[in-house]
Amino acid sequence: MKKNYKELLHQISTFVFDVDGVLTDGSVLVTTKGEMLRKMNVKDGYALKTALTKGYKICVISGGTNPGVKERLKGLGVTDIYLGAHHKQEPLEEFLDINDIDPKTVLYMGDDLPDIPPMKMVALATSPQNAVVEVKAISDYVSHKNGGDGCARDIIEQVLKVRGDWNDNYSASND
Repeated sequence: MKKNYKELLHQISTFVFDVDGVLTDGSVLVTTKGEMLRKMNVKDGYALKTALTKGYKICVISGGTNPGVKERLKGLGVTDIYLGAHHKQEPLEEFLDINDIDPKTVLYMGDDLPDIPPMKMVALATSPQNAVVEVKAISDYVSHKNGGDGCARDIIEQVLKVRGDWNDNYSASND
């Protein structure tokens, strides 16, 4: 029986995200020079930055090694970035140990088979709508948003709202 994810939102203080298929749509555009380009959603970026500002920990673990991805994340304030990680549970264990983080306070969002082992290590396993079937099957929450289309924003916003940390003081009249 799956956990009721809404009951766990209040205990989350750390977010861990995959990159390709979660923070991007999983597509790779290859230039004639062989550069691989990815597209990231600014709404996800806003949510990541907001969570960091409010004191939440964020870690990104990816099998990819794109330096542009690292620069984008660093620009948002993310400092715990593990690239080239093909066995993602190892960097997750290292991150949790270095920062003395209880896995019961951690949410992981992944979309493909390498994400399954770390998803099983944390309190709340989540995925984008377009994750592979095996990942969706073990997810406590499947976002209504696809990877690269605001799925990170979706789950970050839910956690921050439950904990009273979301920036809801903006209104249409402030634009």
